[in-house]
Amino acid sequence: MHLSASCVCALLISALFCEVTDSSSVSSLYGETVAIPCKNKDIKAEDIIMTKWKYDKGQGLSGDLLVRQTNQDAKVSATDEYKDRVSMAKNSSLLLSAAKLSDQRTFICMVVTATDVKEYPINLEILKVPAGLKISDKAEELAIGKLTKLGTCVAQDTNPAAKITWLKNNKPLEADGKRIVINQSLDVDPASGLSTTKSTLEYSAEKEDTDAQFACSTGSFATGELVSPALTLTITYSTENIVLQVNSQAPVVEGDNMTLKCVADGNPAPTSFNFHLKGELVKVENADTYTIVNVSRNATGEYKCSLTDDPSMEASRNITVSYLDINLSPAGRIGKPAGDPLDLTLQIDSSAKSKVSWTKDYAKLDKEPKFTKLAYSDSGFYECEVTMGPLSRKAFFELVVEGAPVIKKLSKQRTEDGKNKVLICEAEGSPKPAVSWSINGSLLTESPFVNGRITHKITVAPSENLTVSCTVSNVYGTDRKVINVSPLFEDMKMDIQDDSDSDQTKLVVGVVVGLLVAAVVIGLAYWVYMKKSKQGSWKTGEKEDGSSEEEKKLEEKVEENSQKAEV
Repeated sequence: MHLSASCVCALLISALFCEVTDSSSVSSLYGETVAIPCKNKDIKAEDIIMTKWKYDKGQGLSGDLLVRQTNQDAKVSATDEYKDRVSMAKNSSLLLSAAKLSDQRTFICMVVTATDVKEYPINLEILKVPAGLKISDKAEELAIGKLTKLGTCVAQDTNPAAKITWLKNNKPLEADGKRIVINQSLDVDPASGLSTTKSTLEYSAEKEDTDAQFACSTGSFATGELVSPALTLTITYSTENIVLQVNSQAPVVEGDNMTLKCVADGNPAPTSFNFHLKGELVKVENADTYTIVNVSRNATGEYKCSLTDDPSMEASRNITVSYLDINLSPAGRIGKPAGDPLDLTLQIDSSAKSKVSWTKDYAKLDKEPKFTKLAYSDSGFYECEVTMGPLSRKAFFELVVEGAPVIKKLSKQRTEDGKNKVLICEAEGSPKPAVSWSINGSLLTESPFVNGRITHKITVAPSENLTVSCTVSNVYGTDRKVINVSPLFEDMKMDIQDDSDSDQTKLVVGVVVGLLVAAVVIGLAYWVYMKKSKQGSWKTGEKEDGSSEEEKKLEEKVEENSQKAEV
């Protein structure tokens, strides 16, 4: 479409009086293609005759970039550096490729309608983020109290110029001119216009800075804050404290190996020490330990260690070598006669108070055993345990009370079915006595031999009266007892006779009791009769002689009944 001469003339006149809107800004990254919008939303697209982009050269001059008329493609009018870098989008935005710092200027979008001409200025800002932060010229170590250059942080080729902040454990460091000194410099590349910022940190370390992490960071860019890799430095300082340690299981026990260790808080740590071993001086190079092999109780005492280059820097410690010895007398296997005493002695030699416990046949005893008169029940396995903290010692003796056997009881009883008799021989003695009987019988049971006691049972079926003996014997002697055993049928006969005698006895007792009761009743009746008779004689004036005769008859009758009752 071509404009008529009258239209062009009208545009030129209108251009002299065009309306300029307030400028706005847009930013883009260095080297990227930037889209600069034409903010003509207040104009309808169908009313636009022409859209033109230009830029401000300064000093009131402008340079044309490209123009687009209605229903036509945009035509580049630039002849300078922008000739091959500009194009127009469908929405009339200016597309500028390979953005660089020289592009930071004002670009103007001019929109022409049939009745008006408007301009929309846009300020372009180019941002350049450093590829990364790094710390150079790093110190190898920091000495306490000495101002030392820690390193230099570099932010290269940026726009705008980077502001560097130093961090310790992710917290900003503020320069104070004494312990913390920060110097920052800025260089601008004449060709690219990009800035390089350098920041140097001088730092006076403290002991608390051991293992501290140092880093540097920049202010916020379009991509966010940048932080350098963390840097950890060795903090050096002289020894201020020294400690003597015992690297052995507590407590130190006689016979163990005892390792002494001298620990100094200097950095780097000292490598040579003097060990003072109860008057003996031992120098150790390139180590901080000294081991005493097979330590004895005589090693108890004060030990010291010190620095070889500063003997006044020393540490001391009192060390006690623990020991526990016991002696039990008598010990092992002990054989003693029954009835004798046994003196038991337990000697304890220890470095501290100890505790004693006793067991008999692995069962705990409440107190130490005493033997004033040995019994067979005292036989057994005795063990004592003496403890002192983690230390423990044990000793034992096995007591065997010995003597000639004695039969404590010889008895008999019938079996539950009544068909046999059980003979029981209970004996005491040690060693275990042998049991024999004077009659053949079937062995029923033999109890275990415990505490010098044994019970032997046999069953027999006697057919006649027998005298049976039980004999017990061991290496110390023999004992014998006898018991009379009747045949089973006599026992049954005696049981029947006993039952008959019992019935007769019950009958006689019943008769006697009945006669006694009758005599009492008759006597009571007589007493009542006499009382009434006396009362009648007094009233009637009868002679008492007759009454006396009747009394005599009653007395004779009572006496007769009494005699019968006694029979």
